[in-house]
Amino acid sequence: MVQSTGNKKVKTAVFISGTGSNLKSLIVFSKTKESPISVNLIISNKSKAKGLNYSKIFKIKKKVLDFKKKNLVLSERKLLSFLKKNNIKLICLAGFMIILSKNFIKKFNGKILNIHPSLLPKYKGLNTHKRVLNNKEKYSGCTVHFVNSKLDSGKIILQKKVKIKKNETENSLAKKILIQEHKLYPKAILKVFSL
Repeated sequence: MVQSTGNKKVKTAVFISGTGSNLKSLIVFSKTKESPISVNLIISNKSKAKGLNYSKIFKIKKKVLDFKKKNLVLSERKLLSFLKKNNIKLICLAGFMIILSKNFIKKFNGKILNIHPSLLPKYKGLNTHKRVLNNKEKYSGCTVHFVNSKLDSGKIILQKKVKIKKNETENSLAKKILIQEHKLYPKAILKVFSL
């Protein structure tokens, strides 16, 4: 388990592909007294990811890596050495749209967490809200889990349930769940460090 040492916060990298709203909530959380982590790196596979702006706002180091199929091994190797150099012990995936290889997961000897917009083990992968609505589910939600080599299959840390209204759309459901994601991720991190 990741241990925070004394008053020192655990150095954390947040991986994003988009707007970075979960990244922002993790940064805000990391600045609180109760937080066991500090966000030291922002990693993205897209140079135009809006979330990268938070590196300027909060003065956090960022790195963009190209995760194209043919460069995947090289990108991951570069990334691992970059994480090591920066003494990163925890990775939080926050809307990161790349599947990390088994090799990367094994070689990174800290912990990797992910947040997923469904009540896992239901609705792994993409287009979650669309599938939930098509199946006329009464509830959906979000899950924070440990990352292992199978997609969205690692040990569940915390979940939050959200009721689906009769006239719910993909958009309204996504917004509703995102609000809960911002609350759930920090709680899950606190739980991980208290295990």
